[in-house]
Amino acid sequence: MTVAPSSNPVALDPIALEILANGLRSVADECFIALMKSAYSTNIKERNDHSTAIVDGRGRLIVQAARSLPIHLGSMLGLMTAVLARFPIAEIAEGDIFVGNDPYAAGGTHLPDVNLAMPVFIEGRLLCFVCNIAHHADIGGMTPGSMAGGTEIYQEGLRIPPVRLFRAGALVQDIMDLLLLNVRVPRERRGDYFAQIASCRLGARRMAELAASHGAATLAAGFDELIRRTEARMRAAIARIPPGSYSFADVMDDDGAGATDIPIKLRIDVGGADGRIRFDFAGTGKQVKGNINTTINATQAAVLYTLKCLLDPDIPNNHGLMSLLDIAAPTGCLINAVFPAAVAARLNTTQRIVDVIIGALAPVLPDAVVGAANGANTTAVFFGTDPRNGRDYVYLETLGGGFGGRAARDGKDGVQVHMTNTSNLPVEAIEMEYPLLVESYGLIEDSAGPGRHRGGMGLRRIVRPLDHEAVFSGQGERFVNPPWGIFGGGAGATGRFALRADGASDQALPTKPAAVTLAPDRAIVIETPGAGGYGPPSERSAADRAEDARSGRFSADYMRRYYP
Repeated sequence: MTVAPSSNPVALDPIALEILANGLRSVADECFIALMKSAYSTNIKERNDHSTAIVDGRGRLIVQAARSLPIHLGSMLGLMTAVLARFPIAEIAEGDIFVGNDPYAAGGTHLPDVNLAMPVFIEGRLLCFVCNIAHHADIGGMTPGSMAGGTEIYQEGLRIPPVRLFRAGALVQDIMDLLLLNVRVPRERRGDYFAQIASCRLGARRMAELAASHGAATLAAGFDELIRRTEARMRAAIARIPPGSYSFADVMDDDGAGATDIPIKLRIDVGGADGRIRFDFAGTGKQVKGNINTTINATQAAVLYTLKCLLDPDIPNNHGLMSLLDIAAPTGCLINAVFPAAVAARLNTTQRIVDVIIGALAPVLPDAVVGAANGANTTAVFFGTDPRNGRDYVYLETLGGGFGGRAARDGKDGVQVHMTNTSNLPVEAIEMEYPLLVESYGLIEDSAGPGRHRGGMGLRRIVRPLDHEAVFSGQGERFVNPPWGIFGGGAGATGRFALRADGASDQALPTKPAAVTLAPDRAIVIETPGAGGYGPPSERSAADRAEDARSGRFSADYMRRYYP
């Protein structure tokens, strides 16, 4: 087999290219919706913790669904690099579907994110791959939910190298059996796998339809032109940053295994003759025993996301974003971890990478930056046996928090930020699906960082098991070091986990509890961080102060302290 030519004489005028680009985006978006509507787990069908993309035969990202997660960019591209390195093009057949998740062997970023990739052939030539990724609520390992407790990759779950799940259209049953034998709640996992498979097959059909309408050569030429134009647009955006070196540093609270205040340091160099921008993370702490380590492809995804947001939010997500970036991080550091580092909670660390980039570029991009957001992917996992039907369940959720104050408006309350854009899981969905009671769910009073434009507020959710014993694990960040304000704005509130027993005071839990046993008379309190404000609180308008007072979300003491 050969790859469809990517450099050919087909000419595309701007209108034709835009029509083609919209067609490709529609394919990726339809695949996203198909996966969402076909999935079994609430984590995908309700929270939308999944992504879809089209990658060309050389492994270059062409288009990503609009609602995809920024962190998943690193995983999908990593899998494609691993697949193309392991399988010669001549050995890839129509109907194959590849699967992988391992950060060290398959380009993943953590084990619960399982990647699938299906080649699309037109007239015997490889045109592209339809890819998706879904966060499975459990992938095995030492802790239900596969998100807490591990100190090496072996403990975090099933490691899947790039292998065929389907060969020429036929399921490789041995591989599926292996995947399902090593996870909790295999029935739900099987349903999510087949939702991913259905999404791949739909994407392959839609790409064949596009090829029938436009021609494979036109599509291949369009891939090249979309990447070229994105690169040109990114080059122009980088050129608007004043030449110079810009630095910032921040810390991770802890790794859950004894290390605290782990530094992430950054210097950004702009203004070279080649028009490139360099991100140098020298001085960042070494990889740690706990599971907050990050591989370099996840770090790359964080850099790409942040640069796009600050410079040109509407720029297309494709390979052209990457061609002008140089990323240097010491091998074996927190954000360029090497085997066998534990990485399950890597998203918390990529959130801090976003923060340090924003902090470094704030002096020269004041209208684009924001106060530090909640800086976390606050994770809660409940595991038990449902007394209603005798089946095991895994309820996994990551909760939003505050988004930072902005140059022209307040931050958002209770939202996912930056590297994750998953949805809220409604109380009704939780209580219908699981034997759990949500006793409280709302915004946390006074959690917003004050400022000319205040930061967003954090969330509080209190969950209790019903008629059974459950096990809770969690991952928290910005639980010790608050999200900072910018240009004189104040810090947002920190988050916390606590155990609440009937008739007793809350018992504080660690920032990363691995296994907390819950009887029906106990509940877990989850509070997520707020966000930092933008500008001095003294400059907040009278109208905004009056609205704050009317909202009931701020105490009289808070108002007196920050807005006298």
